[in-house]
Order: sequence, then structure tokens, then C-alpha cells
Amino acid sequence: MAGLSVGGGGGSGASGRGRRALDADLNMVPMIDLLMVTIAFLLVTAVWSHMYRLEGSAKVPTPGDPIDPPVHAKALHVDMRAPDKFVLSWREGPTVSRSVDVDRDPAALARAIGREWRSSGVHTSPGDPERDEAVLHTANDTPFRDMVAVMDAVEATRRPLRRGQVPAFALTLATQ
Repeated sequence: MAGLSVGGGGGSGASGRGRRALDADLNMVPMIDLLMVTIAFLLVTAVWSHMYRLEGSAKVPTPGDPIDPPVHAKALHVDMRAPDKFVLSWREGPTVSRSVDVDRDPAALARAIGREWRSSGVHTSPGDPERDEAVLHTANDTPFRDMVAVMDAVEATRRPLRRGQVPAFALTLATQ
């Protein structure tokens, strides 16, 4: 066991009296355990400190600097907030390029999404590994079974690849 012994003098002093030995054992195991746990904690958390960094710059644009507009990918937005219909819209950022109303039936929605992807989809080639993006807009009180039915309708549109088929869309959920 690891310990620390502090030496003390025994023997006789100048006054002729014997002194008592000052031996004491300090158990070092709890301190070593604490240091090992602390080192392990610091090593593990050092990796996480790089994951949540925001890139920033102190450069401020001046009136002469060219401003590059942000590039937004074309995405299919499926809005299910209306109680009687689904609204399919192709958007590039805030710009709506096409919008279609569909009856509130998951089978009709799946057919409409397939038609929309075939006519306006960006990644339709079997050699293209990317998928188009679909954003599902729901209200906060939408029942889960309704959301799953719409997600299944979005997933029903498949696209061929060189080896098999995959869903045509990568789905993102958005709530109000």
C-alpha cells in the first residue's frame, strides 16, 4: 500500500528525557485515485471543447467590399399545418419557386411528392450520391401518427442508384 511516513526522533534529548516517536502513516491511495480520475476527466473533456466552436471574424465589410449572397439549396417543403390539405412547395431559401396543394390523404401525398421530385428534383441521376432535401412543417399539437404517415409518404419516393435504391429525400422536421 502506498503511504508516507514522517520521521520523528526518538532517543534522548539534552534534558535527558526520552521523546516519543512521531511516526504517522498517511494513506496516499485516495489522493492518487482522485488525481487519476481528475486526469481522465480532463482528457475526455478536452476533446469536447473543440466540437462547439463558432467560427468568427473581426473583419467588418466596408462599402466597397462585394457581398456574396448566401447559396441556398433547392428543397421541397411539405406543410401539414392546414387541417384540410398538404402544401408542397419548392423553395430556394425564402423564395418559393413552385407550390402545389394536395388533398389530406397520405397516399395522394406520396404520389404528389413522387411527381414533384421527378419534375423538379435536383439529384435524380443514378450517379449522383446526394439526396434532395425535404422539410416537414408541422404544428406543435400534430398527432404523432399523422407525422409518421407524412414521413412515410416522403420516404416512399425512391431513387435508383448504381447499387439499389434509396429514399429520394433527406427529411428535416420543422415545427412552428
